[in-house]
Amino acid sequence: MSTNRLYFIDAVRAFAILMMLQGHFIDTLLDVSYRDENNLIFNCWKYFRGITAPTFFTISGLIFSYLLIRAKHNGSVEKRMRKGLVRGLMLIGIGYLLRVPIFEWLIGKFNGYFLIIDVLQCIGLSLIIIVIIYRLTCRKTLIFSILMLFLGLLIFITEPLYRFIEVSNVPELFSNYITKDNGSVFTILPWFGYVAFGAFIATLFYRYLERPRFKLATVSSFFIIGLALIYKSSWLFNKLYYLLDIKLFEDVAYYNYLFTRLGNVLILFSIFYLAEKYIKQPLISKIGQKTLSIYVIHFIIIYGSFTGLGLHQLIGKTLLPWQAVIGALLFLTSVCFMSFYYGKTNAFVYSGIRRLIDKFKAYTS
Repeated sequence: MSTNRLYFIDAVRAFAILMMLQGHFIDTLLDVSYRDENNLIFNCWKYFRGITAPTFFTISGLIFSYLLIRAKHNGSVEKRMRKGLVRGLMLIGIGYLLRVPIFEWLIGKFNGYFLIIDVLQCIGLSLIIIVIIYRLTCRKTLIFSILMLFLGLLIFITEPLYRFIEVSNVPELFSNYITKDNGSVFTILPWFGYVAFGAFIATLFYRYLERPRFKLATVSSFFIIGLALIYKSSWLFNKLYYLLDIKLFEDVAYYNYLFTRLGNVLILFSIFYLAEKYIKQPLISKIGQKTLSIYVIHFIIIYGSFTGLGLHQLIGKTLLPWQAVIGALLFLTSVCFMSFYYGKTNAFVYSGIRRLIDKFKAYTS
């Protein structure tokens, strides 16, 4: 299968990481007095910022699952599964490492801050779950496809049941994956739902990519289903509530951010896939392939990983709107530049961890 025909994946990843960079920069540094909900520009920025995380999780599930399924053709599926497990563990480890306050630890000050769960831990655990499910389905693509769609729907529909879940008797190391009570930014539920939908989409590409008119059908389907999810999914759940008298459907209808954001993601996919031949630029591809290194570099600069001194601590929420916009553009350029010239691939971030794992295997064997 021609990788060029899936070039839009790198473009979507590039879009998502750039949106994340500017979103974190502006949200961290813009003066609070300019966060006006009645301001059209601010509302547009806030809306598109809300699309970033769903896009990131969905595209991660899509590309990982596509490569995993495709590995059956060249007989490397076992290797791909092992690589997926290692990658998942590495992402989890990097996620924790970025929040380690080294200087606080050196003076004997310890707290649970570094146990907070962020996007890397959630994606890492999601990759591990996908590998396990793929193994349990005996690598049958159809079964895997149906199960991923079912899991995505189940996680989204049951969101009101675990929205305010309390897990007081569970150690913080594990409870942070389930609840935000201790400060976690993301939790495995409902965010694994987006990864599951991405995995389901990957099975469609795998099965039908070479079919005639596949691209036209896919672009049209993504766009139509996306619009339906945005404008009609709440209506549908209200109808189901009136017909079946199941309170859960009403709760979903009146707080329906998961399905509407999925609709946004599908429309975004349709636009990028349709414009694929116009966005085949080396720069876009390079950004899309270096999302991990870009994420790590930006996190260190903004939040002061390890040292506790980042833009968040040094500047705070003090910038005027024009300063925030110019600063965000400079920040995007600088982070991408550092990623391009100080890391050959995303592997530079976790190569050290891989060497440690290899040494550990050699020591224990």
